[in-house]
Amino acid sequence: MDVISGMQKMSVGQSTAGRGAVCLTCKGICTGFQPHSWRKACVQCHCSQEGHAPNSDTEDDRKMGQLLADSQYAHLTAKVKGGDGLRVYKRNRMIVTNPVVSRKDPTFNTVTYDWAPPGLTQKLAMQYMELLPVERRPVAGTEGALYRRRQLMRQLPAYDQDPSHCHSLSDAEVKAMAQFVKSYKDQALGVGEVALPGEGGAVKENAGKQKSAKDSQEHLDPEPTTNGTLEQSSQKSQYKCTGCRKLVAPDEPVVYAERAGYDTQWHPTCFVCDECGEALVDLVYFWGKGTLLCGRHYCQSLRPRCPGCDELIFSEVVHQDASGQVWHKEHFCCWQCGQSLDVQCVCDGHRQSRPL
Repeated sequence: MDVISGMQKMSVGQSTAGRGAVCLTCKGICTGFQPHSWRKACVQCHCSQEGHAPNSDTEDDRKMGQLLADSQYAHLTAKVKGGDGLRVYKRNRMIVTNPVVSRKDPTFNTVTYDWAPPGLTQKLAMQYMELLPVERRPVAGTEGALYRRRQLMRQLPAYDQDPSHCHSLSDAEVKAMAQFVKSYKDQALGVGEVALPGEGGAVKENAGKQKSAKDSQEHLDPEPTTNGTLEQSSQKSQYKCTGCRKLVAPDEPVVYAERAGYDTQWHPTCFVCDECGEALVDLVYFWGKGTLLCGRHYCQSLRPRCPGCDELIFSEVVHQDASGQVWHKEHFCCWQCGQSLDVQCVCDGHRQSRPL
């Protein structure tokens, strides 16, 4: 699908997704999310949209499908029937059923993970999950699942790729945004792969066939060391985590980032954004200048992000404040009365007009 033609549809307002949802920050003070006309925040409590109960699975899967479509990771998406070429995320869920031992009739304990690394055996996927902190495991109905969904909104905001989630873009801005999105899909966007050390990359499946007879013989008949004993150390034990620089266990899964090369790997807990330090949600990363970043921080490393509406700026008409921050010109204003922050107003909204 042509990127520009697929991004032409715009709205002048903000999506009403999540309207009425309870605020997870205010905890009872806010009666429910009421979206501002252009800020990504609630008009009642001024907390961000992600601070309220997140979007539905369907909305998240559509956003992820759009992000991965027209990229080398399109195989992680599926076409929507009658959707004019639109794609949704083929999110890998995992259901684990364990028998419960008791004196009575046998029962089973079922655990559902809202997301798990794709393409793995359940054993390896469970090994990966067990390496994550308990509070970060995306088990359905737990804080870990909520954390994942909030990170989807924070790290991969829909308005960083889709102008229909932005406020009143001009035709020129839509075209500039389309080129920007196409560029990062071609050059930076990636999805991490989970494998054992030394086994990352699809090409590895044929590695055994490519070994020379000499290598095979050396593997079967290792030479004795100077003290007369066989060398027991394996090359796997020498792999280091790119994040913490510590050795990785040869029998525990690691994460590979194809754009970084398969000679590097990360512990699951070290596969984080170098800017915010948060775990990269669903292993989606952006690689730029030797740095691992989430979508939010990669995009704003290349384009200014307006502190008022939280959108990337593609307009030539901007306002730069005293601290050097760049705003959409019309968004440098008071929360309550809309007066420019360069002018003193009588309401107390100025003190609440800080960036999201």
